[in-house]
Amino acid sequence: MMTATLLIVLGTLLRFAQLPWNGVPMMALALYAGARLPRRWAVLVPLVAMIASDIVLDWGTGRSVFTIERFSVYACLMMTSLAGRWLKSTTNPMARLGMAFGASMGFFLVTNFAVWAMPEYKMYPYTLQGLINCYVAGIPFYQNQLIAELVGTAVIFSLDGLAHRVASRFAPKPAISTQ
Repeated sequence: MMTATLLIVLGTLLRFAQLPWNGVPMMALALYAGARLPRRWAVLVPLVAMIASDIVLDWGTGRSVFTIERFSVYACLMMTSLAGRWLKSTTNPMARLGMAFGASMGFFLVTNFAVWAMPEYKMYPYTLQGLINCYVAGIPFYQNQLIAELVGTAVIFSLDGLAHRVASRFAPKPAISTQ
């Protein structure tokens, strides 16, 4: 499927771009995949893009492949692509941006909890105050992600709408029958 392949390439290449931390719109890509691709591909596309880029980015760093944090990221991508199914039948830009905001907020809450819970990091004490400190420390990263997801969602869905308009304009017109 050409769209799935292009989305995987786009997501992977964006992870290599010199963007701010959490400045890659992967949740936007997952929302679009969920809205436009069959369910199987919708879940696989963002996962393949993230896993492929993780392998390259982590090559030779010694970073563990299996961490709570990494699995929380993958779970957020899967949930976002499934949530994107609700966007399948709407053209309302506010619904799309609302979903992007929700996906971004969900990612922030889940992944920061995972960072707090990871014994490998030992950055925060396992107390309520430690959890609060973890979330507060994540706010600058969340700001970058929220901007990336809102802009990414607007751009991806706008390009999709434009492509559909152009395709319908140049589609062959049915012949008029005179019978």
